[in-house]
Amino acid sequence: MSSSTAHRVRPAVSSGPDELPGDVLRDIPLPPYVTGEDAQFAVRAVVVHAPRRWSGGVVCRNDASPHPCRLHRWGTRVLTLRGLRAAEIAALIERGDPTAVPPTPDRPA
Repeated sequence: MSSSTAHRVRPAVSSGPDELPGDVLRDIPLPPYVTGEDAQFAVRAVVVHAPRRWSGGVVCRNDASPHPCRLHRWGTRVLTLRGLRAAEIAALIERGDPTAVPPTPDRPA
């Protein structure tokens, strides 16, 4: 590498208090309104990308990135917009079925 090569450093961008400085991946955008199909994708995201304890801490079960990963955060936000409470989302994760039909306000679990 040449000594005249210029290196540009991007400033650390943080989009929230839980995000570490230097994280370049931002959250996945939410849909304008949440459909039943979006909710099914969200259930799959939170179940497949569930937390797993590892020697270095809690990681994503699917890709070993720090938990909660982008897809888990997206799925949680979509299900929250769909009207699910945190306990209902936790129950879906505990159940472990990525094809489970999420409860809706008019149809209890």
